[in-house]
Amino acid sequence: MTQEPKPARRREWLRWLPGIGISLVALFVVFRLARWEGLSTAFTTIQWEYIWLSGLFTVAFLLVRTAAWRTLLENRPSFKDTFFVVNEGYLLNNLFPLRAGEIGRAVIMGQQTGWGPFHVLSTIVIERIFDMLMAAGMLLATLPLVLGAVSWGLPVAIITLIVMGGGLVVMFLMARNREFVERLAIRLGERWSFVKTRVVPQVEKMLDGLSALSNPRQFLTALALIMLCWFIAVFQYYVVMIPIAPGAPLWYGAFIVTVLALGVAIPSAPAALGVFEASIVGAMAILGFDNATALAIGISLHFMQFVITGIFGIIGLVIQRRSLGSLFSETRLQKEA
Repeated sequence: MTQEPKPARRREWLRWLPGIGISLVALFVVFRLARWEGLSTAFTTIQWEYIWLSGLFTVAFLLVRTAAWRTLLENRPSFKDTFFVVNEGYLLNNLFPLRAGEIGRAVIMGQQTGWGPFHVLSTIVIERIFDMLMAAGMLLATLPLVLGAVSWGLPVAIITLIVMGGGLVVMFLMARNREFVERLAIRLGERWSFVKTRVVPQVEKMLDGLSALSNPRQFLTALALIMLCWFIAVFQYYVVMIPIAPGAPLWYGAFIVTVLALGVAIPSAPAALGVFEASIVGAMAILGFDNATALAIGISLHFMQFVITGIFGIIGLVIQRRSLGSLFSETRLQKEA
C-alpha cells in the first residue's frame, strides 16, 4: 500500500480546520450558556418516551426521503437499495467532514445504476435545492409569529429563496436546452483546457441527472415527497416539546426545524457537531425555552439520529460488501477528480 504524501495530508487537514473550528466555538458557547449543573438537571427531567417517539418520526423521514430521491432517479434503483445508500450517505456525513455523504451517495448509486457519479450528483443537488427552498419558505411563514426574530431572519429567508429559486430555474433551463448547453461547453473547452478535460466529459451525465426538472410529473412527485419529509420533521421536533411546553403551537416545531436546517448548512465538524446543538439551543431560546433544557434535548435528538442512521448505514455497507474506509477513499478520489 502506498502511503499518502505528507503535503496531501496537510492540505486535507487545512480543508477540515475551518469547520472544526466553527464546531468547537459552537460547543463552547452552548455549554457556557447552559452550565453543567443546569444540563445535568435537564437530563433527569427529560421524558424519554417522547424522544423515542421522535425517533420513529426519524425513520419515517428516512423512508419518505428515500422515495423522493428514488423519484429523481427515475425509480431505476430498488427502494431497498436507495434506502441503504441514503443512510450510508448520512453515515459518511456523521464520521467525516466536508459533506462527504453527498459525494459518497453519488459514488455508490452511480456504480449501482451504471450512470456514474456526476449523473447521480445532479439529482442530489436538486434534492438539496428543494430542501433550502422549503427551509426559506418555512422561515418566512414562522417569522411573523416569532417576536424579535424578524430583524435577522427575514433577509436570510429572502436571500435563500432568491438564490435557491434562481438555481432551480437555471437548472430547469439547462435541462430543457441541453443541446445548447453541450455546444456551449464544447466552445468553452476550446478556450480553456480545464473545461475541456474536466467539464465537457461530464456535461452529458450531469444533464441526464437534471432530466427530472423537464418532466412535470417526476418533478411534482419529488417536490411533494420532499414537502412531506419536512412536515414529518416538524412533528419530529414538536413532540419533544409536548412534555416541557404543553399546548405549544405546532409552528414551534417548524421554526426549530428551519433554524436547524440553515444552521447545519454551515461548514462544521463531522455530524455537524456543535452546530446542531447550537441551532437547537438558539431556536428554542428565541421561543423562550431554558438553555439547559434546549441543550439536553439537542444532544439527545442528535445522538438518536446518529445511532439510527448509523445502524442503517452499516447494514447497507455489509449487504453491499463494502468497507467504510474504501468508500471514503472513493469519495475523496471523486472530490479531487
